Amino acid sequence: MMVSASIERELTAGAFPVRNGVFVAVVGPSGAGKDTVIGYARALFADETRLEFVRRVITRPSDAASEDHDTLADAAFVEAEADGAFAISWEAHGLRYGIPADVDWSIANGHVAVANVSRGVIPVLRERYANLAVVEITAAPEILAERLAQRGRESRGEVLARLARSANVALSGPGVTSIDNGGPRETAGERFAEVLRKAMAFSDMSGVI
Repeated sequence: MMVSASIERELTAGAFPVRNGVFVAVVGPSGAGKDTVIGYARALFADETRLEFVRRVITRPSDAASEDHDTLADAAFVEAEADGAFAISWEAHGLRYGIPADVDWSIANGHVAVANVSRGVIPVLRERYANLAVVEITAAPEILAERLAQRGRESRGEVLARLARSANVALSGPGVTSIDNGGPRETAGERFAEVLRKAMAFSDMSGVI
């Protein structure tokens, strides 16, 4: 995995780490239901102006089976990355992912930004944002395998290899909340919503919004 932190375009080096708001990093293995939990919170907080659900840029076409994201071809992504279009970017599973640069301005102005990211970029996020909450969405291995098989994107061998890679990566550091999404969507969704409420309350204390 390759990670880059490329946006220095308008924020000076002295502006890092970005303060006031909170970056909520949602991580977890494929099949854990990260997009489902995020979607639950998006609907619950539809009128909440303090929350920003970040739309990622990915070198994969958007379809009904995946998250709603912006798509760039590989060459266009590399060019955008070089131009400072992303706050952070990374590669995983043969694809490139980017978080738009304007997320820095949202956080600097006291907002809470929520994004689905790779756990491999957590160290970069800890350096970039003073207030980082990490939410790990999990589920039992048999549930993950079943969900990945239903997607139909990978062979059984590829699914097993993906699960093995995820099992070998452990999260560490402060501010990590683990949520089991093996049951009803509402159960995990409400736990995630509580994390977001706490993040918004923290941002309110900054007096920036």
